[in-house]
Amino acid sequence: MRPNYHKIYHDLLNIKYPEKLECPKIREQLQKLNSTEEILKLNESLFKTTHETAKTNQQLKTYDKKTMLKLLKYQKKHGLSTSYMSRKHKISRTTFSKWKKIFEKDL
Repeated sequence: MRPNYHKIYHDLLNIKYPEKLECPKIREQLQKLNSTEEILKLNESLFKTTHETAKTNQQLKTYDKKTMLKLLKYQKKHGLSTSYMSRKHKISRTTFSKWKKIFEKDL
């Protein structure tokens, strides 16, 4: 079962940052929380990240199948290396390689 991120972020903003709910861009982003990528973008736009929180968040990230396939298809379409993609998206090369093996028939 997937958490209701729309409700989670809406409640969090109501309690801690009600002024951010008035921003049309943020309200629009709240409506489109269908993938991990969209959730991460919203989180980045809402909260300032320090080096420490960025490192911790990176270690705790999980990706849904839709986002994994999107990244792998983008890599294949543009002929990018695994090293480049891992640096760009801050995901280990090992993880990208593992995704390729798992989803090679879906690409």
